[in-house]
Amino acid sequence: MSIKLNVLDHVMVPDHQVMSADEVQALLERYSITFEQLPKIYHDDAAVKQIGGKVGDVIRVIRQSQTAGIAEAYRLVIRRPKK
Repeated sequence: MSIKLNVLDHVMVPDHQVMSADEVQALLERYSITFEQLPKIYHDDAAVKQIGGKVGDVIRVIRQSQTAGIAEAYRLVIRRPKK
């Protein structure tokens, strides 16, 4: 018997969204950065897998913050290096 768990339903997991190409371009221009300068997240992360993220996608992570209200972070999906 297999139970399918949606990690995004857990109270401790922030909202994750795959960004469109236009949104990514605007993000890179706004901060004057390149793709490679974005923080990374592995392709096999449970939240990335749940939303269908693929290597090369940029993920928007939206957290509730007591000081900022809503805080957004961005992560580039990369493949986990082989051991």
